[in-house]
Amino acid sequence: MSNFKNLKSEEKKIVTVSEVKSNQMKQPRIAIQGVAGAFHHIAARRFFEDKNLEIVPADTFDELMIKAADSLQTDYALMAIENTIAGSILNNYQLINHSDLHIVGEVYLRIEQNLMVLPGAKIEDLTEVYSHPVAIMQCKKFFQQYPHVKLIDAEDTALSAQRVRDGQLKTTGAIASSLAAEMYDLDMIGKSIETYKKNYTRFLVLDRAESPVNIAFDKVSLCFTLPHEVGSLHQVLAALALCKTNLTKIQSAPLLDSEFEYLFFVDFLLDENKDFESIINVIKKHTLELRILGTYNKGKKHEH
Repeated sequence: MSNFKNLKSEEKKIVTVSEVKSNQMKQPRIAIQGVAGAFHHIAARRFFEDKNLEIVPADTFDELMIKAADSLQTDYALMAIENTIAGSILNNYQLINHSDLHIVGEVYLRIEQNLMVLPGAKIEDLTEVYSHPVAIMQCKKFFQQYPHVKLIDAEDTALSAQRVRDGQLKTTGAIASSLAAEMYDLDMIGKSIETYKKNYTRFLVLDRAESPVNIAFDKVSLCFTLPHEVGSLHQVLAALALCKTNLTKIQSAPLLDSEFEYLFFVDFLLDENKDFESIINVIKKHTLELRILGTYNKGKKHEH
């Protein structure tokens, strides 16, 4: 199942993913979970280094993957995979593994939650505030000083902001990004109201096929199953250590068609990607099924 890149073709020009995107498309179509103004939208802007994106909204991650697989609707997809507070999103690991999509990039974004209202409204005017349940959880301490405000779960942060604008809801607020406030003409009366300020989400950029050019990379994502033998996982990790890779993530997820058997997802960094094929061949000796999910550049961290 592995999808090795031809690393011997050094005659090919080495370019970055963002250069490929900008050269191929004037306005990339990016599938995200949520609507325009969501944190996925901000992360897409940071990765693609372009505000002129066509956002293709999806209500759920399952719907996002369906749209990402359709070349008539999208060019790329951007999907959250883990958060420094909430941890890994296991279902999204499973969705990637059961798709034909490849990871071609990543981006880290600090999640800054803001309270927004219709222009002129004040927090004393509010009776309720809507947002995604995770966003509400992150801001509960802030609202302890405003017991008159009821916090209500909604499907999405940006969609909550959009509804306040569309319905001209004078006694309703939303918790969302600063981009959502800008896009839906709302006033931010509470900026960065989340309790923990070092809350980052890691987003993966997904493509339907490997890039047609040889892309320089320093990070690898793969998944594998293991034989039922003592020390089988240790052998894989020891092999990675001997190959001098920097393991940045290991995550297990249940095999959906087996009882108490697991699929392992691993991310690691390489000093030199010319060693990639030899490293994979070493790992293959200790695993049953191995799939390379993507080779890409280590993502940048953005504050907003």
